[in-house]
Amino acid sequence: MDSTAASVITKLSIVYLICSISHTFFGELAAATPNKLHPYEVRALGEIARRMGKRDWDLRKDPCSGQGNWSVPFTNNNKGFESNVTCDCTLNNATACHVVRIALKAQNISGGVPPEFSKLRHLTILDLSRNCFNGSIPPQWATMRLVELSFMGNQLSGPFPEVLTKITTLKNLSIEGNRFSGPIPPQIGKLVNLQKLILSSNSFTGELPVTLAKLTNLIDMRISDTGFTGKIPEFIGNWTKIEKLQIQGSPFEGPIPSSISSLTRLSDLRMSDLKGGESSFPLLRNMESMKTLILRKCSISGEIPEYIGDLTKLKHIDLSFNSFSGEIPTSFAQLTKVDSMYLTGNRLSGPIPGWIQSRNKIVDISYNNFTWESSSPGECPRGSVNLVESYSASADNKLSKVYPCLKKNFPCSATSNQYYSLHINCGGKEVVVNDTKYEADLEQKGASTFYSRQNWAFSSTGIFMDNDIDSDVYIDTNVSTLHNVTAADSELYTTARASPLSLTYYGLCLMNGNYTVKLHFAEIVYTNDKSFNSLGRRIFDVYIQGKLVLKDFNIEDGAGGAGKPIVKNFTAEVTSHTLKIHFYWAGRGTTGIPVRGVYGPLISAISVDPNFDPPSGKKTHYGVVIGAVAGVIFLVLLVLCILRRKGLLGGKISVDRVGLALGNAFIVLGEGCIGIRRCGAFPLILQSDFHSWMVRSCLTAMVECSEAVDPRYWFGWWSPPPCFWVALVADLVVVVLSACRLSLGAAVAVVVVDGSGVGGCEGWGGGGGWEEVWLRPLQHLPFAIVAPFRYCSTVAAAVAIPDRESVTQLGSLPFESSDSSSGYMAPEYAMRGYLTDKADVYSFGVVALEIVSGKSNTNYRPKEEFVYLLDWAYVLQERGSLLELVDPDLGSEYSSEEAIVMLNVALLCTNASPTLRPTMSQVVSMLEGRTAVQDLLSDPGFSTINSKFKAIRKHFWEDPSVFHSMSTNGPHSDSSLWNIEKEENNILLRLDSVIYDKEVSS
Repeated sequence: MDSTAASVITKLSIVYLICSISHTFFGELAAATPNKLHPYEVRALGEIARRMGKRDWDLRKDPCSGQGNWSVPFTNNNKGFESNVTCDCTLNNATACHVVRIALKAQNISGGVPPEFSKLRHLTILDLSRNCFNGSIPPQWATMRLVELSFMGNQLSGPFPEVLTKITTLKNLSIEGNRFSGPIPPQIGKLVNLQKLILSSNSFTGELPVTLAKLTNLIDMRISDTGFTGKIPEFIGNWTKIEKLQIQGSPFEGPIPSSISSLTRLSDLRMSDLKGGESSFPLLRNMESMKTLILRKCSISGEIPEYIGDLTKLKHIDLSFNSFSGEIPTSFAQLTKVDSMYLTGNRLSGPIPGWIQSRNKIVDISYNNFTWESSSPGECPRGSVNLVESYSASADNKLSKVYPCLKKNFPCSATSNQYYSLHINCGGKEVVVNDTKYEADLEQKGASTFYSRQNWAFSSTGIFMDNDIDSDVYIDTNVSTLHNVTAADSELYTTARASPLSLTYYGLCLMNGNYTVKLHFAEIVYTNDKSFNSLGRRIFDVYIQGKLVLKDFNIEDGAGGAGKPIVKNFTAEVTSHTLKIHFYWAGRGTTGIPVRGVYGPLISAISVDPNFDPPSGKKTHYGVVIGAVAGVIFLVLLVLCILRRKGLLGGKISVDRVGLALGNAFIVLGEGCIGIRRCGAFPLILQSDFHSWMVRSCLTAMVECSEAVDPRYWFGWWSPPPCFWVALVADLVVVVLSACRLSLGAAVAVVVVDGSGVGGCEGWGGGGGWEEVWLRPLQHLPFAIVAPFRYCSTVAAAVAIPDRESVTQLGSLPFESSDSSSGYMAPEYAMRGYLTDKADVYSFGVVALEIVSGKSNTNYRPKEEFVYLLDWAYVLQERGSLLELVDPDLGSEYSSEEAIVMLNVALLCTNASPTLRPTMSQVVSMLEGRTAVQDLLSDPGFSTINSKFKAIRKHFWEDPSVFHSMSTNGPHSDSSLWNIEKEENNILLRLDSVIYDKEVSS
């Protein structure tokens, strides 16, 4: 080899070495540099952005770099909103990054669907839900390899997009809430990988194609609110992996196919409003994972299977509006995890099980045929149990002690008091529109609720499904700008009452005849703009007197848009003094726009006016009242004049007779306050001595009126007849409670007297039974209690919260013994018959505890080791968790500080030792905030409970017979406690005698 050749070889070797080193160096440098999105996909994103008008994508920043606004974080202010572009830089040996996921949710993007999405070859997840896309899905998408696709809540239209049947990689497909129509093509059977298919809220028609049987990997199938017809096919039994199946509001025909028994993995089954004749209950025995079971209005008859109670994972069960008969299965008592149970509108019979009212669960068993027994409920609860029209009409002769709300067709309780019109501002405050007063309707509950006023009531049933909030909202507030409405009328459409299932308004004690019923509607939840918030469709049915008057009613369609009022007029005939207006959701309309849980009836106001002239002199009920009051005033003045002439009025002279028996009304006298109490078939005359200055205040009285009182029960002035109680107060808020068993038909009264001496009296007696009482929140009430008073009939106490330092001390008067009354009596009186001036303090404490907790002291036992509510309260106090006692029905709408004060005061008042209880003056001072509760708690006497008294109290409640044996020996009383003080600031009540006029009563 010559030198020239050697030199060439040497040079080539050097070049090779340099190239190798350079390749290695720059290769490592390239590997250390982050990969960018492939330029082809960058251009595709730019085209997509331009077509959608999306200007916030910054194409100067690489979408995979983490810079720019390619991924906008979620905040509470933009719930449902999502803007995210996700890359994967590990594909194809990491030579470049690729877009694999795009989510553009709730952004009001309009226009056609960009075909350029198909250029993103690696895109697997695309979520364009809650926008305003129109048209259909472009054919270019046939080449895409999507795994998940959602167009939920848009404006896509036309036939089912066959291009989707070519994307065979799809596992999740949702086109819910669009405007597609026509049949489903059989090619859908090609999507064998589908696990979720949601076709709800479209206008699809025809029968389900048999090729759907091939989709054996389905886990979630929803075909609610469509136009599908025919029978539910047997091939659904092929979907053995399915966990969620929803078929509501579509005109399918029953019965439910027997093959459904193969779907043993079901945890959520919802079927409703099926057409066709009655059928038997489907076989669901082996569905141990079931949590939500809805078979509503499916024309199912026969008895409810006992094995349903073995599905112990159930949390929500709705079998309403079928034709079920027989008793509620005893196994239902095992369903301890159930939060809501709806058996509304069936033919269920037998007694109402005791566990229904003992649990703090939502249970609606209204509109059934239950039989009444002595232990059955005699009233309509105001809590979480709805019993409206729950008793059989055939048992009317046994229901004399049952309130009308429990009876079929809700009969009028007093036909002598009739009304001729009705105006309700549903979900709103009291307003006056064109000289017509619309009554307020502000009840916040609605899951299983009965609410009543003087001449109207409503029953609400249902919970809003899938909204993922702790407390449903049953009063909606306007979010739209109202159109075509005057300023005065707008008050009726600012709020509206909503219902997720069933809402019935009752007009009570109306005079028989024809009426014009006006239903005021306005869509105030959806908006009247070009956003996705305007795309929802609310559809429901309306019945008046059982007749369907509006089918598939859409407020927006009728009014011409959201925020526009519409009034629908109907003529209704009232034949039994009761008008019934029923709103029902039949599964139609969207349920996820603008968010999940927006659907069902919405009513703004109701007005009912007669098509006849009321009888002369009775054009309105107010005229009746005014006339009656005028007559009473005349009689009152006459009686006062007679008393004055006899020297019984004026100065410091005590007044002897202040009650007047007139017909069957008991009239209470007092300057500035005249109360009339109807007392069944007989009157009573109250005689009392009291300080003369009290004449200037409001005298109030509550009288047991259900039956004549046998004189043998009268033992003297300190021992009035059973179920008789009188409160005489000045400038006080007083709750007067009856001291007798419910079986006696005890009357219950709430007396409200404000500082001006003008009082209002509410109470019922006579005719058997008693009605719940609603406590009105007043400005002087430290703890604004607005919960129903469910346990009044067994209490022997007067609760007084004055706005002045003076306070009435009403002793715990002896009364006929009752097993259920022992929990309210002071231990020293219950055990020994000794009546002290602290007995009323103890009773006040028990009642206050019940008010805050919404539970009965004697009936509530949270655990076996706790005998009564008070026992449990002391345990929670020691644990430092007293707020657990607050009635859960109050939600968060109360002051925890005021609740703690009320509970601590209640526990101080219930000290077993009377000497360690505070005085009523101290109680008032603590409730008004003038004295800190801790000042008394720090006293060594108040900080502990004497073990002897604690043992006595526990023994007394575990063995109430002790009370019976002692009460027969007669009560003991220190008469000095009842001497009337002659001081201006002391208010004491002395009941001298009660006179019963047997001749008048007969």
